[in-house]
Amino acid sequence: MQVSRTRALASVGASAVLAAAAVAAVSTPAGAETAWAPADTATIHPGVQMYTEGAQCTANFVYTDGAGDVYVGYAAHCAGLGAATDTNGCDAGSLPLGTKVEFVEGGSLLTAGTTVGTGTLAYSSWLTMQESGETDENACAYNDLALVKVDDAHVADVNPSIPFWGGPVGINTDGTAAGETVYSFGNSSLRAGIEQLSPKQGISVGDNVADAGWSHPVYTLSPGVPGDSGSAFLDDEGNALGTLSTLAIAPLAGSNGVGDLNLELKYAQANGGIAGLELVPGTEPFSPIL
Repeated sequence: MQVSRTRALASVGASAVLAAAAVAAVSTPAGAETAWAPADTATIHPGVQMYTEGAQCTANFVYTDGAGDVYVGYAAHCAGLGAATDTNGCDAGSLPLGTKVEFVEGGSLLTAGTTVGTGTLAYSSWLTMQESGETDENACAYNDLALVKVDDAHVADVNPSIPFWGGPVGINTDGTAAGETVYSFGNSSLRAGIEQLSPKQGISVGDNVADAGWSHPVYTLSPGVPGDSGSAFLDDEGNALGTLSTLAIAPLAGSNGVGDLNLELKYAQANGGIAGLELVPGTEPFSPIL
């Protein structure tokens, strides 16, 4: 399968990346007492833009750990140092843990947007796999999750609900069948701030048994593009299905590869060194209104 990562680069580089891509169970965490901001006023949430040294991605879900720290997820390749075609996390270059990340509203090719918060890269599946000498080819190809620890000054601005759709209500643990409806919310800076293009509804192509459940190919009405990387996907019951990782060039041109969150999160829990790491359910009910 030929795929391209979906991180957007700021300014002129974003157009080049877009052109290249075109061709081509939740338990209650110890930090559950966190007082989340109201969903309609929170500035840090799934779907917010995340900038890492000029590269823009989209937040997927909110997580907490046993100490009550708050994290926002995006794709590990959002901190990558290589080209869009670098898809093997076991040998691709990455910025180090501790790298600063900005949460931004309204970023586009015309404006840098407004920074609404900051955090630091606290976990990268790529760095973790490289440090441990991971040899599982499926993990190397599809384990594409990173976590950004929200700076304490901005934790009060966080809400875990997916904009437009609500949820997540839990974690999908059994994959998807061909034709099953999926939901997502991308926030690429390449869309010039057209918010109506952010909510996405589509269908699963069905689980690919060849990759042992690590990835779910999906089609949405408009495919995820550079800048949508890392964004959340929900199944038809509102469970967290996965995180946007790639845009396929072949054999399913225009489809997106969605990394399996259940496996990605289990990997982080077992190897990431963050005790008590858990997904946080949304405060808003899942409501597929399209």
